[in-house]
Amino acid sequence: MSSHLEDSIFGDADHDAAHHDPHLDGPHDADPHHADAHHADNHHADNHHADAHVGDRHHGEYLFDQDGPAEHGAHRPPADHPAPSGAESPLPPPRTRAEARAHAHTTGGASPRPARPSQSGGRPPHRHASSRHHDSSKASKLLVPLIALAALCGLGFGAYQLASPLLEKVLSSSVEDYPGPGSGEAVVVVNPGDSGSVIARSLVDAGVIASTAAFVEASNADPAAAAAIQPGEYTLLQEMRAADALAALNDPANRYLGERVTIREGLWKSEVFAALSQATGIPVADYEAAAQNADAIGLPEQAGGDVEGWLFPATYTLRTDESAESHLGTLVAETKKQLAAAGVPEAEWQRTLIVASMVEGEARDPEAAGKVARVIENRLADPAGPTVGFLQMDSTVNYALQKRGNLTKTEYDAAKSNPYDTYAFKGLPPGPIGSPGRMAIDAAANPPEGPWFFFVTVNLDTGETLFAATWEEHQANDRKRVQWCNENQGKCTGGG
Repeated sequence: MSSHLEDSIFGDADHDAAHHDPHLDGPHDADPHHADAHHADNHHADNHHADAHVGDRHHGEYLFDQDGPAEHGAHRPPADHPAPSGAESPLPPPRTRAEARAHAHTTGGASPRPARPSQSGGRPPHRHASSRHHDSSKASKLLVPLIALAALCGLGFGAYQLASPLLEKVLSSSVEDYPGPGSGEAVVVVNPGDSGSVIARSLVDAGVIASTAAFVEASNADPAAAAAIQPGEYTLLQEMRAADALAALNDPANRYLGERVTIREGLWKSEVFAALSQATGIPVADYEAAAQNADAIGLPEQAGGDVEGWLFPATYTLRTDESAESHLGTLVAETKKQLAAAGVPEAEWQRTLIVASMVEGEARDPEAAGKVARVIENRLADPAGPTVGFLQMDSTVNYALQKRGNLTKTEYDAAKSNPYDTYAFKGLPPGPIGSPGRMAIDAAANPPEGPWFFFVTVNLDTGETLFAATWEEHQANDRKRVQWCNENQGKCTGGG
């Protein structure tokens, strides 16, 4: 698939804005559907869905040397995006965009990100598997002019004058470069965060330039041009001079960017389809139809044919000349990648997404997310405990009704026949209730140990949430919520 993810594998979009649906969770026997302080509150108006755009990596400074990224300011691919490893028999140069994207995916030159962004930073790219051979060859080429230079230094200035044309020829031949201008067509993908050496390797692999050393030399000769390279797909000639290739990467006419779209954490699949359609112009109905083709979009069998929860939130660049199936496949593939990166066994993917989707709907920051995940596991593990096996998550009722924000007692009562209502049905809901980001996945995969059975958000502006092991402690925490609501009229009341 050509669509590539911008900054996603490192985690989700930022959780700076407030999540929706903070809540009070009391025992099932306490009849939480009554219009008491619990349901007068906590579904503030979807602040969670107002933000969370993943920032692009800024391609500000590229400084190059022949052995990899520069020491100062060079952009390096994140840890989850190692540089491509080489092969003894390289793939033929890509001739079309589709081949380039497939080639880049195979070699690591176009791998997608972390949305949530995980908080990991970049690491230097791994050396090419064939780099030892390449380095020894390069060293041999560089050794010849060095020996010649040393010999001339010993012979003195007169010998230098006589031999300087020969020396110049030897030195100039030490870097392999095409004479240009080039012909044919090659497509090269530059990903956000790619270092100069990664870009050079992509150009070599595509048959655009003869050697990475030539591109390094051209970049050092024109560092401003090297620093100005932007992410995207570039259509270039094959067998170009490295300096010409650098110039071509700075020509907007050679760059195809695609359409950018941000999928925020916690969105329902219907909302994801709408966001994709708005960005690409592809009808929502096409995305709905594509979601039914589990094989085409790579949806695992354990998902039961329902793509809900499998559309990872991040910022993507999507090609409008590709199908809705291709776009959904990109999001599903990123979900798999994030689950694997979080250490979730494949057999546990669906269950983890179910728990994570509830965590996403109930928590705002990593600490609260982990504790909410522990509350869920504690309630599931003790069906005779304080909540007698009911999860009692307000976010599941919102999903059951497909309504965001505050809910009235009448609306809660209307959801009682829906299996997603965790006040009415024990255990986990049938499936995920939205698209969880990496923070929520990590929390669901590794919840901290703790005795908590209850939690309540006591400040809807800051998202401050208090956790309790007993009903009595929880009631004391809830009085703080009531006090805050009394002091902030209009922020805790439901509509209708």
